[in-house]
Amino acid sequence: MLRLQAFKFEVMPTGEQQRQMRRFAGSCRFVFNKALAWQKERYEQGESRLGYAGLCKRLTEWRHDPETAWLADAPVHPLQQALKDLERAYANFFAQRADFPRFKKKGRRDSFRYPDPKQIKLNQENSRLFLPKLGWLRYRNSRNVSGMVKNVTVSQCCGKWFVSIQTERKMAQPIPKGGAVGIDMGVSRFATLSDGTFYAPLNSFKRHEDRLRKAQRAMSRKTRLSNNWKKAKARIQRIHSRIGNARRDYLHKISTTISQNHAMVCIEDLPVRNLSRSAAGTTEVPGRNVRAKSGLNKAILDQGWFEFRRQLDYKLAWNGGWLVAVPPRNTSRTCPCCGHVSADNRQSQARFECVECGFEENADVVGAINVSRAGHARFACEVSGVVRPPAAGTRRGESARVG
Repeated sequence: MLRLQAFKFEVMPTGEQQRQMRRFAGSCRFVFNKALAWQKERYEQGESRLGYAGLCKRLTEWRHDPETAWLADAPVHPLQQALKDLERAYANFFAQRADFPRFKKKGRRDSFRYPDPKQIKLNQENSRLFLPKLGWLRYRNSRNVSGMVKNVTVSQCCGKWFVSIQTERKMAQPIPKGGAVGIDMGVSRFATLSDGTFYAPLNSFKRHEDRLRKAQRAMSRKTRLSNNWKKAKARIQRIHSRIGNARRDYLHKISTTISQNHAMVCIEDLPVRNLSRSAAGTTEVPGRNVRAKSGLNKAILDQGWFEFRRQLDYKLAWNGGWLVAVPPRNTSRTCPCCGHVSADNRQSQARFECVECGFEENADVVGAINVSRAGHARFACEVSGVVRPPAAGTRRGESARVG
């Protein structure tokens, strides 16, 4: 089994190294935007879109052009990776997985990538990393990096710089532990398992909402682009970063526990975008209960359901398990005892009582049981012959087969 894993660390660069990293990130952003503008211009003129090889030839011309000769100061491989990112963005657009590529803005996701492992040196004993045209960088060595280094991505967030080291290593095919379990996602309870276990929601955004509101109001009173405005903006960014870090940490802990103790996890295929859609409506047809729906949307997005499912997907694959996604329709209205389906079975948000046979249980537990049964049925229909666990890149809800 080939396992790809990334290790992210905060780096402690010198002043000169920070200036260099800002220049390199700016050069990659300039190349991306210039190539995107050039592709749009070709389309308007009726010419065909160039691929990655054609863009690399243009990059060479830009590096030798006197007006953009400063691009030669940046390493060429990260600049080429910016062109690859643009090619991938076009591919995602044509496959209807994303919107049309947009121009990058300074200060948003500034990053650059080194793809050649031969140019990268990792010294874990002294907590140092060597990158071309940057030299040796010290980093906070919080964990051991396992496997062969494949590439390194340098990124900036909230004034701090980070390196993400992607590695590759071969591992024996893992044997899954535990049985199958169904999970019902919710707001009052973040995740309820079919065995009765449940995890309370963290609500990281709600915890910091008052601080964030005060910081945003303070920023609105500052003169735009002034020094005080930049300080207020940095404060807001730190609060958002703290919210995201707390949410990801909580999701990682739960998904690790579940993936290590279960061989198969059945989860609802929830359309988060539709569930969190605004109910404001239009001027001609105004919406109803807009404020209540807005609060519900905020609570749904605060849970991080999609990120939780993404983490479960690759962690179960690492442990030899399966992730099965099932349609969520009627999972909270079906009686697990007699199979009667009715909206009257759901007496309240937390109480389930079957109007046919009188079965009573917590509504979230009933939903998890029905999800588990639907997952078993779907798994039996999809998998035939000799079955092996899916690779880390297998799509959610899909099964890998042999034969």
